[in-house]
This record gives sequence, structure tokens and C-alpha cells, in this order.
Amino acid sequence: MSNFAFGTYRVSDINPQHIEALKEAIESGITMIDTSSNYMDGGAERAIALAFREFDKSKRDEVEIVSKFGYIQGTALAEFKENSHTFKEDIEIVRFADDCYHSISENFLRSELSKSLKRLEMQKIDCYLIHNPEYYILDAIKQGISRDDRLDEMYKRIERAFVGLEKEVKNGRINSYGISSNSFSALQNSDEFLPYKDLIVLAQNAADEVGNEKNSFSTIELPINLLETEGLRCAMWAHENEIRVLANRPLNAKIQNKMFRLADYEENGAYYSSFNELMEICETEALEPIYNLLEQLDDYKHKFSWIGDLDIFLYQQVIPHIEKSMRNIDDALKEELFTLIDKYLWEYKKIVAYECSRKTRIELNEFFSGCSSSMQECSIDFLMQKKSINYIIVGMRKPIYVHQILSLNR
Repeated sequence: MSNFAFGTYRVSDINPQHIEALKEAIESGITMIDTSSNYMDGGAERAIALAFREFDKSKRDEVEIVSKFGYIQGTALAEFKENSHTFKEDIEIVRFADDCYHSISENFLRSELSKSLKRLEMQKIDCYLIHNPEYYILDAIKQGISRDDRLDEMYKRIERAFVGLEKEVKNGRINSYGISSNSFSALQNSDEFLPYKDLIVLAQNAADEVGNEKNSFSTIELPINLLETEGLRCAMWAHENEIRVLANRPLNAKIQNKMFRLADYEENGAYYSSFNELMEICETEALEPIYNLLEQLDDYKHKFSWIGDLDIFLYQQVIPHIEKSMRNIDDALKEELFTLIDKYLWEYKKIVAYECSRKTRIELNEFFSGCSSSMQECSIDFLMQKKSINYIIVGMRKPIYVHQILSLNR
């Protein structure tokens, strides 16, 4: 039977609700928190530190922190571009996109670990993972490098990273290490697949080089869910070799290049009163652009195929349009409007989630035909029954989510 880990992918230190959720999880007996240096530009690690300030050392020792390194994004990317002349060539940067660089070199690992320890307010991280090393593979594919050559280079980079990680174990800054990779879950004949069966040999080579008697390669993390089951092959290999398995994305599943949220949401009756109230206020010439936008949003609420598309749509299109439309509005009215719009968008998210879940039920009927509970309960139960999975990583950004998830651990 698997345990639950608190996932911090979208957790921020500036959101009090996220801090409260972390504290509630710690108080309720959660034994692992999964994070990364790039989650919310370091905000997730800072949030963990803020939550732990409420507890004594004995409580802290009951919770294992798993963090990761590899991504160069946000503030780290801006600093890198500004100071790139100070970085040595052996940092092995993969310039995957303008807003996403990547590295797993020993020098970068050492630097990132120091920053994570500072953000977490800790002297040691329990487990430190290489985060998606396959960015090198993806970039090599774009460059036309042959499969054999790119895998040879990938193994060399991983072994060098393992050497750095073994040194950090020896120096007492981490207890163990591993790899988090989406490519562990790819089909084995896929160009993006990252072969994993030689990782133990690479880890022991690294331990021998550093002078550690045994390697400290302890953990793998990968996506596994009701729709994406290929990762169970890797999980079983890890289980047989006494390497623990953390399953991420248990409720965000991808099949045939389409994303699904494996969760049921209730129909939101409060949406319409919020919508009508806002429409009445915006029925003026000055607010006509917002009025028209609200009409379009209402028409579009049935058309999202995945709830994750909504956030992108809101932050890239809707919110900038609203802010632009309100530039010349009286300050008093602007404050009232912002309050009502914020309330409306919250209700809008809930009704879109309901519409998406309703369509998901229909489209994925073959997966849930025997499911008498909610989709999230059936999806979690599917993973909990896999003896090869040690922890299921679930996002719990509200205290109520903590209790909903932990209640499933029966």
C-alpha cells in the first residue's frame, strides 16, 4: 500500500493558503514533501521553510524532503544570462528554449544544492534528484544526433552527476539521491525513452570513484496514472532492486497527446448569480469591452477539453484584456470591479472544471466503467494497489485537499 507525498509543483511562499496546507499536512502525519529548485521560481522551497518554522526539530525529522535540480528558469535563467561569462564550460548547458535551459553538471548541482538548502533553511536535504535529465536527449534529437551517440553521452553526463551527488552524500549535505524523469514512462521503442537498467552500475561507479563503500542511489520519480501505465515497467524494476518509486501526475493524465484531469467536480450553481451581477455592472459604454468578454467567456465555458488549458487562457489572454480595459476607470469603481471579477473568475474556474470532468467521464468511459466512486478516488486506488509504488505525489494547495487525500489512505 502506497503512502502520499505532498507535491509542491504550484506552491508559493506568497500564498498563505499554501503555507496553511503544508502545515496541516505536516500536523496530519504526512511523511514526505516533494519539491524542486524551479517550482514557483524557488517559492515552493521557501514555503516549506515557512511551514516548518511552526514545528520543533522532532516533527521536522518525521518528514522527508525530496528536492531536485536541473532546470534553469525564471530568476536563475536571468542571472545565468547576465553572468554567463563566469560559468565554466563544463556546466554542459542544454539551451532547450529561450525560457528554459537545463544542466546536470557537477558544478551546477553544487551551486543549486546550496541555494536550495538556503531557501529550505536546512543543513541537509534527505533526497536530491536529478530533474528530467532527458532534456539532453530531447535536444540531441533536434540536432540529429544518432540514438547510440546521444545515449552514450547521456550516460556519461548522468555518471558525472552521480559523482557529484556521491560527494554531497560524503560531505553530509544530502542523505541519498536519484532521478526524476518523464522519460522513464515513455515506450521503450520511443526516441525519448531513457533506459534505466544501467543506472545502478553508474551509481556504483560513482561511489567507487568518490571512495564511498556503497552507492546512495535510492529513488526514482516518474509519471504513472490510470491512463499512463508504461511507467509500471520501470517501477517494477526499481522495486526488484530495492529502489523506491515516487509516482507523480496521478490525476493529470495524457493519452494520444491529449490531457485529462482524472477528477469529478460538482456543478456550480453560484456561477450564474456571480455572472449576472457582473454583467449588470458592466452594461455601460465605458465597460463594454469587459461586458463583451464576459459574454464570450460564458459561451466558451463548455469548450475547454482540459482544465489545465483554462489557467493558460486566463493568464495569457483574459486577465491582460481586463487590465487594459480598466485603465481609464475611476479608482473607486475599479476596486469594486476587481473584487467582483476575482469572485467571478473563481466561480468560472469551478464551472469549467465541472464541464471538463463531465466530458472526461464520457470520453474515458472504458477506464471508469467499473468505477462507483469519484474518478479521483478510483485513480488513486489504482496506484495504491501497486506494490512497486512507494509514494504517490499529490498537489494539496488547500487544507481541505490535505484531508480529502489523506482520507483515501485507508
